[in-house]
Amino acid sequence: MDNESAISRQSLESPVGPSRANTAILLAIAGAMALVHVLTNNRYGFHRDELQTLSDALHMDWGFVAYPPFTPFVERLGLEIFGLSLVGLRMFSVIASAAVIVVSGLMARELGGGRLAQVTAALAVALAPLALFEGTEFQYTTFDYLWWVLIAYFVIRLLKTEDPRWCLAIGATVGMGLMTKYTMGFYLAGIVGGLLLTRARRFVASKWFWAGIALAVVICLPNLVWQIRHDFISLHFLRHIHKRDVGQGRADGFLYQQFRICTNLFALPLWMGGLICFFRDRRYRMLGWMYVIPLVLFAAGKGRFYYLGAAYPMLLAMGAVAGERWVASLSRTWRWTVEGALFTGLAACGLYFGVMIIPLASGGPLKEFALKNNGDLREQIGWDDLVKAVAGVRDALPAEQRQNVGVLVGNYGEGGAIEMLGPAYHLPPPITLTNSGWLRGYPTPQPATLIVVGWSREDLEEAFTACRLAGHNGNPYGVENEESKDHADIYVCGGPRQSWPAFWEDHQRFG
Repeated sequence: MDNESAISRQSLESPVGPSRANTAILLAIAGAMALVHVLTNNRYGFHRDELQTLSDALHMDWGFVAYPPFTPFVERLGLEIFGLSLVGLRMFSVIASAAVIVVSGLMARELGGGRLAQVTAALAVALAPLALFEGTEFQYTTFDYLWWVLIAYFVIRLLKTEDPRWCLAIGATVGMGLMTKYTMGFYLAGIVGGLLLTRARRFVASKWFWAGIALAVVICLPNLVWQIRHDFISLHFLRHIHKRDVGQGRADGFLYQQFRICTNLFALPLWMGGLICFFRDRRYRMLGWMYVIPLVLFAAGKGRFYYLGAAYPMLLAMGAVAGERWVASLSRTWRWTVEGALFTGLAACGLYFGVMIIPLASGGPLKEFALKNNGDLREQIGWDDLVKAVAGVRDALPAEQRQNVGVLVGNYGEGGAIEMLGPAYHLPPPITLTNSGWLRGYPTPQPATLIVVGWSREDLEEAFTACRLAGHNGNPYGVENEESKDHADIYVCGGPRQSWPAFWEDHQRFG
């Protein structure tokens, strides 16, 4: 008989309590967080990243420069169902975030935890700053977060039941992850490493293991074919973005932010205890490696701090199980003291970051605090003003110029704003050289007059003829962001100095 650790034996022997009642509590926690997001997601406006996804959703393909096709596909469904609605389009992120909370509690249940462990795991995940953010915007990181957590749950089921058919669920979810965000490859390295470094390697001999691999390949094959046809353009994009992030210091503080943003600070004993327990438990040791290997890879490769955020729910689940058993050994007074201190700390930290991350107020001190401390919220303000300003420049042109005018933008946020919000002002589709916009090419016939936003005066003088300053962009709130500070000037120019094909080839942008 294997010498399983105490936690492993208890995880198989301990009662888990009335599962229906516990599930109802988990659903209530997730539902409460979802309600907060639904009630607040209509404030401010779209984020520049959301505008890019919306634009790409109108040009569906098996791949995009900045990401795989899953997120634009979901956003296309959202557009068909809800139209251009902040609450509606962000509903999918809200649902995914709520699912993460429930699955985190279920992981604690599968590891042998009772009601206290399940509720603790769910709350610790729900009140983590990164998890709070994932329900506020439509981002591919939200779905990536969900796939990581689901994979951990399926791995726990695989190791607990020793039923290799769970490899199919793991493979399918890995495939969906690779169709959502390419950092799934780092988690996959952790899964494979954990498999080979532990006794779970025995599953390699199962036909279900190879069927899971085949399923993952089939799911992500269309995107792989798209990448081959486009000379792996996303790889060039990722190299450029990584170099930019490192140069601008965006990769700094990777380890520090694991404690501050990726997890709730008061959950530190839970996830660190969970990691230790995973490595001490022969049955579930694989999950310890599923955290450590991506951690080392991201740290060594100078990844952004949030890339690892989705690996913490499984650690929190195991830590909650171990913590539940520890407090059960204490006297009633000490047990209530420890539980009260933990939940109070989780709530206080969650509330502080929640005020900063979630747009709880449409005005007043809370809004000022959020905008001061949250750059993502600042980037949601001013897009309507930008489009209105461009339309004003267009309307001021002589009639002969208005008949053949194009709008050239400098980044994907501007492109998405013109494409999604511009039709209300009868603006033409944007001309953009950034990311997948470059692949779509320039318009035919080419416009004789260009309204240009997001370009510096120096770049314009070099690339175009007869440029003049024609307007300014800003917002009535005085919020300083990229568009109001760096891209405030709007120009009117003639055509490019090169031919359009040569200009297009020479000015591809990644951003």
